[in-house]
Amino acid sequence: MDIEFFPDKASVEKLLLANDPVLVLISFDGKKMLVGDIDEYMEPHLLLLAAGLDDRDIDKFFRFVADGEGADWTFVCPPDYKHIDNKARRIERFYKDGLSICSPALKEIGIEGDIVISKRYRRHFDFMNE
Repeated sequence: MDIEFFPDKASVEKLLLANDPVLVLISFDGKKMLVGDIDEYMEPHLLLLAAGLDDRDIDKFFRFVADGEGADWTFVCPPDYKHIDNKARRIERFYKDGLSICSPALKEIGIEGDIVISKRYRRHFDFMNE
């Protein structure tokens, strides 16, 4: 996996050691991870731009705010994820792919805790349970 740190690796490692949050984007194919100072980049679009990527590519990445205790997953399943038409199956595949790709990726940068989906993003699960 190609890991890029913003503004630089030393700054991000310092944040992680202090248990301060960082913004993490992991590509859906698991080949690229962007890790940035959340106070500097604030949102995924800005981190994509810092990496020289198109900020419209946001729906090609799993998105997290993470610290030494774990990662909060901004769980937003794109409507065209893996070209799965059935919404429930699409969300389920997104969830399974996210866990299998992101758990080991987060461990690569020292984030060992749980991946948590906050209440505001659980509406997808409510849909699946209906």
